[in-house]
Amino acid sequence: MAVQTRTRAVLPHDDAPPQRRRLRLTHWVFAGPAAVLFVAFFAYPLGASLWQSFTSERDGATVWVGLAQYRRMLDDPVLLQSLVNTGLLLLIQVPVMIGLALVLAGVLNASWLRFRGGWRLMYFLPAVTTLVAYSVVFRVLLKTDGGAANQFIGMFGFGPVDWLNDTAWSRISLILSITWRWTGYNAVILLAGLQGVGREQYEAAAIDGAGAFTTFTRVIVPQLRPVILFCTITSTIGTLQLFDENYVLTRGGPDNATMTPVLYLYKVGFDQMDFGYAAAIAWVVVALIALVSLVQFRLLGRERA
Repeated sequence: MAVQTRTRAVLPHDDAPPQRRRLRLTHWVFAGPAAVLFVAFFAYPLGASLWQSFTSERDGATVWVGLAQYRRMLDDPVLLQSLVNTGLLLLIQVPVMIGLALVLAGVLNASWLRFRGGWRLMYFLPAVTTLVAYSVVFRVLLKTDGGAANQFIGMFGFGPVDWLNDTAWSRISLILSITWRWTGYNAVILLAGLQGVGREQYEAAAIDGAGAFTTFTRVIVPQLRPVILFCTITSTIGTLQLFDENYVLTRGGPDNATMTPVLYLYKVGFDQMDFGYAAAIAWVVVALIALVSLVQFRLLGRERA
């Protein structure tokens, strides 16, 4: 017996039903303005800056120089110093801040703590202050003559500290200011992760004879790995993009002790008007952010066997 096959004609794309065509038009009406804004204010400037990093201004004309701007960085001592400064911040400030935030999240999650909502709000408030405003406050507090910090330590018989004009103390001042602002922010994020850990985890650890410290470090912290990874990567990106705090506090000094790549590219671009070199520095910062974030993701994101 012959088997009959029936074929159904497929309408061309242009012959779609009117209702579907109207639906596609509605999609473009709503998505079109956002797409135009994305291209005009993000995609085009991004591409233009990449192209500009391969050019230089000579006698008022833009000249293609290839990789000359990138090779120039190898002989730039200020840029190399800014990278060293950023590396110190990544090795010291970020781990200290994440550690403090983890401890603070544990305290805020404790059942014995009263007025927990008020404490959480108080520790999160620094994150909602503007960067310039809190940097100005720290600049006033850390003044060598008459600053509140030196007045306080003077009560214990210690001499004034030149917080903002000494190489070592200026770095410490920058670390203190960043830690003050972002520790509570990270603590609230880690607190959300802690609240996702069931009480049975604590009860099981207590039955096995684990103390509070062992329970927190061996049972709770491993379950917070994705949250800790998120906080570490975002803090690293913020450190690599550091600009406001060191610009307001020290202008990158003394002796470039608090200079960072973003602050340096700002000075190169707007003080020296060398936009090609500034664009090249910006793309190096982008590459560093991607590389460091990838390394952290590989180290912290993988599950233990």
